Amino acid sequence: MTSTLTLPASPTTPAARITGLRKSFDGRAVLDGVDLEIPRGEIVALLGRSGSGKSTLLRVLAGLSGEHTGQVVTDGRPTVAFQEPRLVPWLDVATNVELGVPDRRRGAGRHAKAVRALDEVGLGHRRDAWPLTLSGGEAQRAAIARALVAEPTLLLLDEPFGALDALTRLSMHQLLLRLFGEHGFGVLLVTHDVTEAVALADRALVLDGGRIAHEVSIDLPRPRRHATAAAAEHAARLLDLLGVHT
Repeated sequence: MTSTLTLPASPTTPAARITGLRKSFDGRAVLDGVDLEIPRGEIVALLGRSGSGKSTLLRVLAGLSGEHTGQVVTDGRPTVAFQEPRLVPWLDVATNVELGVPDRRRGAGRHAKAVRALDEVGLGHRRDAWPLTLSGGEAQRAAIARALVAEPTLLLLDEPFGALDALTRLSMHQLLLRLFGEHGFGVLLVTHDVTEAVALADRALVLDGGRIAHEVSIDLPRPRRHATAAAAEHAARLLDLLGVHT
């Protein structure tokens, strides 16, 4: 039986709770009894080998994938940003961001909300631009603004920085941490990069065999530096849990 519930946002409940989640494709179990809780004010990184079900789990949380069993409860409305910004090329940047405003909140103020979100991500000066004129980092900022304009309690990120160059990626990490500190939403970050997980997350989970096989607490103070011995130790442990031995 599929059970997906969206409850009114409440500061006292987790951003998401998953119990006994199972999902199959063509008779093969991709998710096989996943239990997960994501509190507000926590960044959770989800790692795993290709095909382990990371993106499937995120899409279930986002309400983009049905036909599963178990219970999925989200507090308020989750929003999602993917590796590809997925901007509509014939709409300007501000109008693209407006698409993230939930139907019930649309009206005269929706453009103002979009402009405020663009200002938050440092892209207010490009609000009238066409998506194809944006750099890769600017396009991803617009996608994140579109996710923020819905005022989520849970932000879902599916490898959103994977296609960016190294310097832009670091800039986007700083942006995410700033927005996270200001808004206090819960974050599920799907990534294949253990260095990124260590740089951003409070917890890193390893998905294997359709279940969360390992959990690593990353109790390093922010801002974090990649080159410290503690960060390297966490990254090495995650690589070992992923079966990559250095």
